Amino acid sequence: AENMYFFSDLALTLNEPEDRVAPTDSRLRPDQRLMESGRWDEANVEKQRLEEKQRAVRRRREAEAVEALEEGKDYEGYIPLWFERKVDAVTGELICVYKGGYWEAKDKQDWSTCPDIF
Repeated sequence: AENMYFFSDLALTLNEPEDRVAPTDSRLRPDQRLMESGRWDEANVEKQRLEEKQRAVRRRREAEAVEALEEGKDYEGYIPLWFERKVDAVTGELICVYKGGYWEAKDKQDWSTCPDIF
């Protein structure tokens, strides 16, 4: 345990790589894999790259939203691939409900609809 940051066996196995998962699966984060290999400096550089990539995507979406507003058009923004936002009938809160597609894509190994997030 002391060699693995005192994580429990369960905690250690939660992040184990798995074959045939979506390329957006968080277990495939390159910075995380580098960190787990003890390559801290490389992991830090990679983490900075990923964060800047995320910021750039956010800035692009914000610019698209402003442009749509100026042109009087609707802007849908980010639409989750396998979930849809709904209002919970009991709590009135916005929740995400699985709408299907992941398991079918996994069976076919067709990840063509996945965004490039890493």
